Amino acid sequence: MAPIKSTVMSRRDLEFLLFEWLAVDALTKRPRFAEHSRETFADVLDLCEDLATRYFAPHNKKSDQNEPSFDGTTVTVIPEVKQAIDAFAAADLLGMTMDHALGGSQLPVSVAQAGFAWFSAANLSTSGYLMLTVANANLVSKFGSPEQIERFVKPMLAGRFTGTMALSEPQAGSSLADITTRAEPGGDGGYRLFGSKMWISGAEHEMSENIVHLVLAKIPGGPPGTKGISLFIVPKFLVEADGSVGPRNDVAISGLNHKMGQRGITNTVLNFNGAVGYLVGEPHRGIVYMFHMMNEARLGVGMGAVALGYTGYLKSLQYALERPQGRPITSKDPTSPQVPIVEHADVKRMLLAQKSYVEGALALALYCARLVDRQDSADSDAERDQAGLLLDILTPIAKSWPSQWCLEANSLAIQVLGGYGYTREYDVEQHYRDNRLNPIHEGTHGIQSLDLLGRKVTQRDGASLVALGGCITECIDAADNVGGESAELAAALGGSWQRLVEVTMAMFGSGDVEAAMANSAVYLEAFGHIVIAWMWLEQFLAAGDQPGDFYDGKRQAARYFFRYELPRTAAQLRLLESLDRTTLEMRPDWF
Repeated sequence: MAPIKSTVMSRRDLEFLLFEWLAVDALTKRPRFAEHSRETFADVLDLCEDLATRYFAPHNKKSDQNEPSFDGTTVTVIPEVKQAIDAFAAADLLGMTMDHALGGSQLPVSVAQAGFAWFSAANLSTSGYLMLTVANANLVSKFGSPEQIERFVKPMLAGRFTGTMALSEPQAGSSLADITTRAEPGGDGGYRLFGSKMWISGAEHEMSENIVHLVLAKIPGGPPGTKGISLFIVPKFLVEADGSVGPRNDVAISGLNHKMGQRGITNTVLNFNGAVGYLVGEPHRGIVYMFHMMNEARLGVGMGAVALGYTGYLKSLQYALERPQGRPITSKDPTSPQVPIVEHADVKRMLLAQKSYVEGALALALYCARLVDRQDSADSDAERDQAGLLLDILTPIAKSWPSQWCLEANSLAIQVLGGYGYTREYDVEQHYRDNRLNPIHEGTHGIQSLDLLGRKVTQRDGASLVALGGCITECIDAADNVGGESAELAAALGGSWQRLVEVTMAMFGSGDVEAAMANSAVYLEAFGHIVIAWMWLEQFLAAGDQPGDFYDGKRQAARYFFRYELPRTAAQLRLLESLDRTTLEMRPDWF
C-alpha cells in the first residue's frame, strides 16, 4: 500500500465526494456561483489543507496540555491559537460563503465545509473560535439591521472581532423556555441585559479587538416560554458610530469551565450586569432567529465529529501499517518474521468499521451542505422548498449520527493502537476526548431525537419524510438499473426504509404519544443507520466498476456497512413497533 499522504484528512475522498458524486462544479452554472470554477474550488481545498497543516495541527496537543487560564482579570490562551486564527483571517476564509456585497467570496457551502473539515481535523478547539464567528456573522447578516451588519458583521469577517452564541444558563440548558436572563429597555433605543449564561465557548480571550455575543433574553411583559424570547447583540466592548472600539460593556466572566476535551477553546460563565444590548429583528422572535445559527452549528458539530473520527481513523491505519506484531493464524513457525497488524482479521474489522463510519458520515455532512447550496441558489420556490424539507429532517441525523459513531471510530482507533492508544504520547486518546463533547454540544441525542420524531417526521403532514423517501427511492431505482451487487444492496436499503416508514406510521397511529416518544433515541439511531446506508449506496454507485485501491476500498466499506451495520436496525424497529414502556414504567425509587 502507498504511504498515507496525510493523517489529518483524505484529500482524495473529499474530491471523490465533491466532484465524482455531488458534482459541485455544476453549481458554477448558477448565477450565485458563476464566478467560480472547479479550479477555484480546488485552490480553496489546497489553501485549507496547507493552512490547517502549517498553523492548526502543530499546536493541537499543546493547546490540550496548556488549556486557557483565568487569573481573575484576564484569560490567557497559548499564542499559537491567535497565530492560527490570524492566518485563517488573512486568507479571507471567514467570508468564504458570504455575499460579495459583504466582502465575501460566495463559495458554495459544500466546498467551504470540505475545506473547513481540514481545520476541524487538525485542531477542533482552535477551529471552534472560527466556526462560531462565521455562524454568528451569518445570522446577523440575515436578520440584523444595516447598521448592525456594518458595526459587527464586517469586523468579524475581517478577523478583527470574534463571535459567540449565548443560549444556556446554569438552570436551563436544553430547556430554553426556562431562561431568566432579561432585557430591559434602556430609554435610548437599546436594552440593558441582566442575568447569567453558561457553557459559552469562545466567550472570553484577548485574541481579538472585540467579542460579539448573541444572547437570548426575555423582555419583561412578553409571552411565556420560548415565544417570549428575543435575541440581542451584546459586544464585549461597545462599538462607536465610526466603527472604533469603545469602552468595556457590562459583560463579565466569572470563571472557566474545565473540560474533558476540546480544552483549547475557552468555555465560560458570563454575567450580564446591565450590559448594553441591541435587539436583532423583532421582539419575541429570538428563537426563530437563533435556530438559523443553531442549525448551522448543528451541522458544524456533526462535521467536527466526522473530522475527529476521520483523523483518528487515518492515524490508526498508519500505525497498523507500520506496527509488526504476531504472525498469520496459518503460520506455525514462531521464528518467521512478524507481520504488520493490518494483516490480522480483527484489526481489519476495526479499521473497516472506522472507514464505514467516517466516510459514510462525511458523505452525509457534504450532502447536507449541498442542500444549503441548493437553497441559496434555487431558481424556483419549489426547489428551495424541497431542499429545505430535506435539510429539516436530515439535520438531527447529520448532527447526532456522526457524534455517536465517529466517536465509536475514535474508540476503535485507540483499540487498534492497544496500550499505546491509551497514552498521551499518541494523538488518538485526545481525539476521543475531544469528540466526546459532540453528542452533547448543540443539543443532546435526546433533544435531537425528540426533534426528529416529534417535529421533523410529522411536519406539514409528513412532507419531509416523503421528500427524503423520494430521494432514497431514486437512488434505489438507479441501483436496480445497474443490476448485480448494486441491486442487492438496493433491495436491503429499500426493505429497511419501507420498514421504517411502516413503524413510524404504526407508532403515531397507536394514539399512545407518550409510548411512541419514549424510545425516540432508538428511533434516531435506526433512522440514522438507514440514512448512512443510503449514503453508502450512493457512493457505491459513484464508484461504479472503476479500478484501483480507492474504489475497491469504497465498495468494500459499503459491503461492510450493509452486512454488519444496517441489520442492527431490524431489532430496533421491532422494539419501536411494540411501543415498549420499560423506560416509562421505571420509577425513580427503583434506581
